[in-house]
Amino acid sequence: MSTEPSSGERLATALRRSPIYVDPSLAGALPKAERARLLAKLRKAPAPVYVLLVPLIKGGTWSDPEQLATVVHGRLGRDGIFITLDDDPDDLAAREWGGDHQARDAAWAASLDDSLRDAPLAAKLSHTVDLIIAGTGTQEYKRLSAEINRRYRSRQRSSAPAAPSARSEGTDLTVPLTAAGVAVAGGLAGLLLWRHRRVTAVERAERGLLLPRAVFATANRASEDQLRDQASHEVITFGELLDEVNVTGERANALMTRALDAYQAAGKVLDSATGMPDLAGVLVLVDQGRDALASARAVSGGGKEIPLSPLCFFNPLHGDAAVDLDWRPVGTRNRLRIKSCRACAKAARAKKTPQALLDDGVPYFETGSVWAETGYGHLRDDLIERVQRGDRKKS
Repeated sequence: MSTEPSSGERLATALRRSPIYVDPSLAGALPKAERARLLAKLRKAPAPVYVLLVPLIKGGTWSDPEQLATVVHGRLGRDGIFITLDDDPDDLAAREWGGDHQARDAAWAASLDDSLRDAPLAAKLSHTVDLIIAGTGTQEYKRLSAEINRRYRSRQRSSAPAAPSARSEGTDLTVPLTAAGVAVAGGLAGLLLWRHRRVTAVERAERGLLLPRAVFATANRASEDQLRDQASHEVITFGELLDEVNVTGERANALMTRALDAYQAAGKVLDSATGMPDLAGVLVLVDQGRDALASARAVSGGGKEIPLSPLCFFNPLHGDAAVDLDWRPVGTRNRLRIKSCRACAKAARAKKTPQALLDDGVPYFETGSVWAETGYGHLRDDLIERVQRGDRKKS
């Protein structure tokens, strides 16, 4: 009996016939003439290049570019550069196996380039491939990032740093990004050397304020440099969200202030992060802050606070903590009531060692860091305050 091929296998089969695949729903994004020009250009690339224009839909078959590229690469069984749509459908993402041709930076540069802001997708694809062929993707990405950084510094110097504050019932609490940047003591300007997204306020409102869970599918496989890049992007995005949300009411104001505190704490950690545990902490702080921000907007609109969704105790990069667990660390008599991802919970219940986040070769929770003392927020609810105080050194 024959079995129906998976979506990944179908895409891999299509790429064996042609290195460009365009989903029928996106046929207008790459007309025949543009496709022919792009094919000719791909033949000049220093490595095989595969273009996958497939819609990314939350909850659908393909929900993020990393997932799409990884699955299709595995089914295809060939190394090379895989160019896909990004989370923002007007931008591109690239992932490569078997070499380093600066493909990721080339795709990001095309997304950052002001001259391509309103250009058709075909033009962005063509520019991305040009940068890959020239080997200048990283150079161009850094140049454009530096321009954004200079513009930000210029705006920061010309703006009065009015610090936000919670106000009484019935008044608005507006958190300007410039004020938040000042509160991070200049660290945000450095963050703008990393990737900047052009996502409108309307698009963000439609997507929601909570941290997308696809972030952790990527983070859990990232190198330290990649995780630093991702953490930088998430802090920038969080700052932009803070700049756009206005709330009214005493409780909403308090939640908004907590969101800003989390943003400041995340920026502080990122500025001095020395390893994976710190970078994971940045994502935890952003996650807590965005939960508070989403609750602030909900309460301000007459709704209820959004329940917190903690990340895995053993390793926050595993994503959501879906299972309640009564766990006793080896060598102690203390039992901890924690939450973890399903894989870690299964290992712990089988008396095996969960895949914990390591800090200098040992599970982070065996150190004296603020991450260990709070369990990244599982064991105490004052993680944000402790980071702001500077309680990050190991005892």
